[in-house]
Amino acid sequence: MRILFFDIDTLRADHLGCYGYGRDTSPNMDAAAAEGVRFDNYYCPNAPCLPSRASLITGQFGIRTGVVGHGGTAADLRLQGRDRHFTDLYSENGLFMQFRRAGMKTASVSTFGERHSSWWFHSGFNEIYNVGSRGHETADKVTPIALDWLDKNGAEDNWFLHVHYWDPHTPYRTPENFGNPWKDDPLPDNWITEEVFADHLMHVGPHGANEINMWNDWSNPNLPRHPGSVRTMDEMKTFMDNYDCGIRYTDDAIGQIFEKLRSMGIYDDVSIIITSDHGENIGELGLYAEHGTADEPTCRIPMIIKWAGGVKGHVDSGFHTNVDLAPTIQALLGTSMQGDYEYDGVSYADTLTSGADCGQDHVILSQCAHVCQRSARFGDWLYIRTIHGGYHLFPKEMLFHVKDDPHELHNLAKEHPELCARGAKMILEWEEEMLEKSWYDTDPMWTVMREGGPEHCRGELENYMERLKGTPREYGVQLLREQYARDLKK
Repeated sequence: MRILFFDIDTLRADHLGCYGYGRDTSPNMDAAAAEGVRFDNYYCPNAPCLPSRASLITGQFGIRTGVVGHGGTAADLRLQGRDRHFTDLYSENGLFMQFRRAGMKTASVSTFGERHSSWWFHSGFNEIYNVGSRGHETADKVTPIALDWLDKNGAEDNWFLHVHYWDPHTPYRTPENFGNPWKDDPLPDNWITEEVFADHLMHVGPHGANEINMWNDWSNPNLPRHPGSVRTMDEMKTFMDNYDCGIRYTDDAIGQIFEKLRSMGIYDDVSIIITSDHGENIGELGLYAEHGTADEPTCRIPMIIKWAGGVKGHVDSGFHTNVDLAPTIQALLGTSMQGDYEYDGVSYADTLTSGADCGQDHVILSQCAHVCQRSARFGDWLYIRTIHGGYHLFPKEMLFHVKDDPHELHNLAKEHPELCARGAKMILEWEEEMLEKSWYDTDPMWTVMREGGPEHCRGELENYMERLKGTPREYGVQLLREQYARDLKK
């Protein structure tokens, strides 16, 4: 068996053609979807990058592994403790180890482990290729390594190759010579009207239209596709174009690898997995160029699997999260669990082999790096509960009808308290279930709160309020003082 895994950072599902996007951003990924299974309601349960890949690899939610943020205690996997033997159970049961245990030669082209000091990510790989740019590399630095590896190993049987692309990730960095294929085309989903954009310009909080650089509008001259602010409709449109350029640039790289497989005569025999760690806010909730909330744009991700011998052209609409992949691969490869370990995920192997429905009726989503939020995604609804808003002026509860309002313009929490209660109950029951199974008795979200709040907003409030003074957004200073009074006392 030969398996190719494309791990694409910051890829919104709704910006791919096979998910209904109006631009030709993803012809190669679309072709793979037509030859396999496309999962329409697939989510990262722990956003953003580091927590998401921890849940992907371990098959467990961050509330159990401890990894829910980007800094402090909650950025490291919890120790197994006294029951640990020569190796730990995370390493022995991780996603990539399943391929190794199935007898495959395994290799990864990725800088993720070094970027986040997350060396557990390497468990199960025979070979690791790190170009050394810690996630700032472009696809043209990654693809040649993958092609060379296939030249040397592709004709053999029983291999697994993991290829990690960062190009859609902020800061947007597609090479200038790529141009802008959509320069003269309108946005396919022009939901940001003049009125909506005017509201965005009044938004208070990091990574808004006025401070894409998080807390200020500084622009890096080496990154011309990523300005420090967008203050006109034309600038906003160009900014969205540049995000889509990163997707198309990645898709072109994937196309090169597909062509290599075809030239070797093995494309039809290779199982292909295409997914992401999280999506991206591009205007939603007032944020630009950041994956900073536990909402639909940040947490909904693509999952496309062309499994050799599996069903073709199938669309699955059930709810899934990335913790489901490890048990799915274990079922498909016939590997066994090592020690006293359990996945939180639910296998959907039968979906790939026969088209069976293996979805769940709801999923719980978390974000503790930019904000502290937990959300329930059920039916056509998304309920968001904010514990710490990351210096945005979010209300405690938000409720969105995702089907009719995918960009989250209308908070319906006050109109539907019964749905808010339903979502809150889902979150509470999930928390109790997870903590009952956990090796630890602490919810790591509250560890983040006790250590000063989300990593990406610590220590910035006073300076940010000074920036707002004397501007049309000065109204936010008093509101920030009221909403974040506890932070100001620390």
